[in-house]
Amino acid sequence: MLGECGMLERDKRGLRKFAVTLCKEMVVDELFVQSLQTDDILTDSMAEGILAEPTSHKRSWRLLSLLPKRGPRAFSSFCSALRDTEQQHLCALLTDSPERDGERQRYVDSPLPLPTQEGTVPAKRARTQGFNVVLLCVSESMEMCLDADSPITSPVLPCTPDFYLSHCQQSYNMVSSPRGLALVISNVSFDPCAAPDLDSRKGGEVDEEVLRKVFTELDYIVTVQRDLTAQGMRACIEQFGTRQQHQTVSSCVVCLLSHGVEGAIYGTDGQLLELDWVFEAFDNAHCPLLQNKPKMFFIQACRGEEMDCGVEQSDGPERTQSPGCEQRDAGREGEGDGDTRQMEERGRLRVKLPQRSDMICGFASLKGTAAMRNTKRGSWFIQEVNSALRFRARDTHLSDILVQVNGRIKDREGYAPGTPHHRCKEMSEFTSSLCKDLYLFPKYHPQY
Repeated sequence: MLGECGMLERDKRGLRKFAVTLCKEMVVDELFVQSLQTDDILTDSMAEGILAEPTSHKRSWRLLSLLPKRGPRAFSSFCSALRDTEQQHLCALLTDSPERDGERQRYVDSPLPLPTQEGTVPAKRARTQGFNVVLLCVSESMEMCLDADSPITSPVLPCTPDFYLSHCQQSYNMVSSPRGLALVISNVSFDPCAAPDLDSRKGGEVDEEVLRKVFTELDYIVTVQRDLTAQGMRACIEQFGTRQQHQTVSSCVVCLLSHGVEGAIYGTDGQLLELDWVFEAFDNAHCPLLQNKPKMFFIQACRGEEMDCGVEQSDGPERTQSPGCEQRDAGREGEGDGDTRQMEERGRLRVKLPQRSDMICGFASLKGTAAMRNTKRGSWFIQEVNSALRFRARDTHLSDILVQVNGRIKDREGYAPGTPHHRCKEMSEFTSSLCKDLYLFPKYHPQY
């Protein structure tokens, strides 16, 4: 046994023995850290340092490196925090030894949350090894997983005047206050009569609140609409796109959260709204108030029913880049026009815009695949978008932010041992017709 300054030796052995498992599966969020602060196990500076770590793995590792030095009560407080945050399976793992049999029995009877997909086929209920499983999209997709952290609520980091001055010339004009209008449509509950195949999207309400908060901090006027039919979504989007305030702001944001298929999302009545119609509603012809202004879309929905089970990495040759052979698809290059009169007429006309430009859209999943959502902490994609915007918007343009989101999503895995979908994967992507760098310049307002 160690002195008062350290942890009991048996407890230290337990932490060392299961350190890899804990780092992989443990959720170290604000609630978890606050529990340890309340017990005086962590100081404020320790808590801030843990939460400032960029990944779940690093937060867990930093916490585990601190605990053995925080006194003999640290282990019991740590186990209590695991139970309070519904991570009883990890508590049971640590206390599963002959000398802890009596202690262990208190922790083994609670269900483990599992992941869910944004699915489209009838839901079926089952019990698997004591875990509650909701079957959506495919025969056995999971309700929740514990590899996702609670939504990050750290303040959006501000842009500095120097950064703005060095980047504003090559980027979109993003200085209005408010920066723009934002619309969040979140379908959580579906009509059981009109849409019996669509289960409730538990956790969707977390996503909508996360988006409302982060875009409000980014100086957007946010409108949230919950549980709309397909026609209701159409009417809401049409009304939003015609708001006169678009004329005086720098940009707009549209977030759509629902069940979906490739190219469309579901209304609460089970009818589909085509995403191409949504983009068309904001193009240069249908939304002239937003011409030449960036329009951001975030789509949290399935784009198919395939479950990405992932593949094991293996060493292999590096890919070579394709040769640069650029040609126009028109078949021949444009020929010069020697008609001086026609050139003068063109010079007097305004330059046309393409039908659709200055848009960027982040999708939670690839074509044909399912998107993952945590019923208590929200979807993987929206979590990562929220985190990246809060920490990176100060000095990173949106395309690179979405590349970083892709990287974070790539590293995520579902945790559902004993089911066919243990270690399930997701891969997000984005499309862009942006013509400049898109910096949000958070909390910076030029002085005129």
